Amino acid sequence: MSPNTTPRSDTPPPSSLTPEGYHRGLGRRQIQMISIGGAIGTGLFLGAGSRLQQVGPSLALVYLVCGIFAFLMLRALGELVMHRPTSGSFVSYAQEFLGPQASFVAGAMAFFNWAMTGILDITAVALYMHFWGTFAAVPQWVFALIALILIAGMNMIGVRWFGEMEFWFSLIKVVALGLFLIIGVAILGLRVPVGGETTGLHLITQNGGLFPHGVIPALVLVQGVVFAYAAIELIGTAAGECEDVPDILPKAINAVIWRIGLFYVGTVTLLVLLLPWQAYQTGVSPFVTFFTRLGVPGIDTVMNIVVLTAALSSLNSGLYSTGRVLRALALDGSAPKFLTYMNSRSVPSAAILLTVSIYLVGVVLNYFLPTQIFEIVLNLASLGVLSTWSFIVLCQIRLRKAINQGELPATTFPMPWAPISAWLTLAFFAGVVVLMAFDYPNGTWTICCIPILAVLLTIGWKVFRRTPEPDLSLGPSTIPSIVLTDDVLENSSQPHTRDTPHSHKP
Repeated sequence: MSPNTTPRSDTPPPSSLTPEGYHRGLGRRQIQMISIGGAIGTGLFLGAGSRLQQVGPSLALVYLVCGIFAFLMLRALGELVMHRPTSGSFVSYAQEFLGPQASFVAGAMAFFNWAMTGILDITAVALYMHFWGTFAAVPQWVFALIALILIAGMNMIGVRWFGEMEFWFSLIKVVALGLFLIIGVAILGLRVPVGGETTGLHLITQNGGLFPHGVIPALVLVQGVVFAYAAIELIGTAAGECEDVPDILPKAINAVIWRIGLFYVGTVTLLVLLLPWQAYQTGVSPFVTFFTRLGVPGIDTVMNIVVLTAALSSLNSGLYSTGRVLRALALDGSAPKFLTYMNSRSVPSAAILLTVSIYLVGVVLNYFLPTQIFEIVLNLASLGVLSTWSFIVLCQIRLRKAINQGELPATTFPMPWAPISAWLTLAFFAGVVVLMAFDYPNGTWTICCIPILAVLLTIGWKVFRRTPEPDLSLGPSTIPSIVLTDDVLENSSQPHTRDTPHSHKP
């Protein structure tokens, strides 16, 4: 066989490339596991400890309510993806349905979200490493830097490596949570004491009930819980590099709701039935607390490895998503042109490296504010999550309107109960922002940052906006897709369009 008959291993063949120039390297098992892993992150493994301390058993109810609206957002995204898969995800959809300025805001806020989340994740990695006394003397920023270098290197290799790493990260999280649920249910059923405490419903009723601090703290906490579901929208970005979107995506999205119910609502309920909610502490994973109280030798170390994996998984996903979002903005003319650069493995390396430079700020913050950085960044990231999710729902509303008016063909995966469900979801997100203002001091200061963000976005739009240059080799992800959609509509409604010139406008 001649050397020219087989493509180079580091360069995807042209037939495997998407219109945006990405490699279709994600298979069924990777997409399925990414959808699972996206719904299980640092917010559960680390954040649940402090949340239980704040509101007690009502945390399970808060997770349920937030999970329902997060799932509705995901169904909105699913309808958009079935309309047109793209690695630009909501940025590309905002360009198509809301215009270039909305696309810029959506992308900038998504970048802000993942920049804050990345800082949060490298902070979590450092906190987990300090669980082992051997590393107690190592500064927190050192572990943050090591984690960043590791994940950045893996993301630069190629999408298949990202998918494989995320598959195993997600598998570890799922297996660990599954084992906890099995062990926890067995202990609860057999009435085995944990840490000298008898397990059961009395741990709730005798410790202040469902709302030990009242209903208001639980409502205020909603904004923090929303962050726990951050990254479930990653499946929309990953779909752009998926091999079989119509078959894989609907199943992956529909499975998210029972995973939310099991992994979040079920897990938190089990935690408060096994130990008093006061036993869980800020900065310590509730799973580590439980297994430590259980007295099983070495099990707390195993669980700490699992939660460390969760933080690395979130960091991995953040770099992947942000790189694609920034490149989509650059292709649309809303970000510097150099961000369109891709390496020989079809990886948006320039955008990823820019994100890494922002994450380095997190390393510096871990040096100066090692104890406060987690909660500060958590609130800022929540604002970015809500912005991203709102843009997704707004795009779905415009898509469904176009479908109802006959301008676009109906998708095979419509959002249920739309448009009522879409508007209710948007109202819920707006309510979360209002509640954030009452979470003093971090949430209050986060809301105060909104005018500053608005000014920065306005300046960014003025500075970076340019008319994108057509590049036939890349096939930009937004404008051509609208033309293609119109072509499909015209061909479906006019059987003899081959013999007549196009008369529509994009």
